[in-house]
Amino acid sequence: MDRASTASLANHLGISHNVSRPDQWHKYYPIAKGRHQSPIEINNKEVHYDRSLLPWFASYDPGAAKTILNNGKTCRVVFDDSFDRSVLRGGPLPGVYRLRQLHFHWGSSDDHGSEHVVNGVRYAGELHLLHWNPKYSNYLDAVRRADGIAVLAIFLQVSRSMKCLFGKEAPFPNFDPSILFPKSHDYWTYHGSFTTPPCEECITWIILRDPIIVSSDQMAKLRSLSKNAENEPNLPLVDNWRPTQPRYFRMVSASFL
Repeated sequence: MDRASTASLANHLGISHNVSRPDQWHKYYPIAKGRHQSPIEINNKEVHYDRSLLPWFASYDPGAAKTILNNGKTCRVVFDDSFDRSVLRGGPLPGVYRLRQLHFHWGSSDDHGSEHVVNGVRYAGELHLLHWNPKYSNYLDAVRRADGIAVLAIFLQVSRSMKCLFGKEAPFPNFDPSILFPKSHDYWTYHGSFTTPPCEECITWIILRDPIIVSSDQMAKLRSLSKNAENEPNLPLVDNWRPTQPRYFRMVSASFL
């Protein structure tokens, strides 16, 4: 059963994890109060520069993109992950990880929307590229393992004058997510969790230091999406981000000084 099916079953049983009430998630998914939860605030004063961290590399096959959809919680692009077709390697990762999907988090206005916070700054949005470790038998098995998932996170920053990310359009299924990368590959990394229920603590986060630039109009297009199905009243899909969680004892490492 995938995460969507799990959520559907939970709703059928009367277990609701309304995205507007993340402070209630732990009542149904106790791990949501765990000590390795995400997102967190990254504070430069508490970050450790790790000279042993390697550069990361992504090799994505544009033909692996399958569908783009609004699932009522985010805008998601799904990729073929049946073999090592589109992969992430290097950085803090012990091996190759397969790209499964990418999705966005955004706010109700341009001054907030990202999940991670950097030195008190919350960006307009955050892009997550989710990969899983194929040393495990399948994705659902990987989710149960501490080193099962790797997420490459990229901040979205609004600018009125610079070239914007969505200006590079590609039809599906012919989309290479690497066109969304900023020029710098500098990153922070730490061990954390999914930011949606059940909030499994299985993620190696690779958070890029530099944001990519979007326009206010492009953010407005994300906010024009609806949480509801086409035959239901429009309910704007906004503020699909989780508040920051305690860092506790975790080390946040940086690949740069």
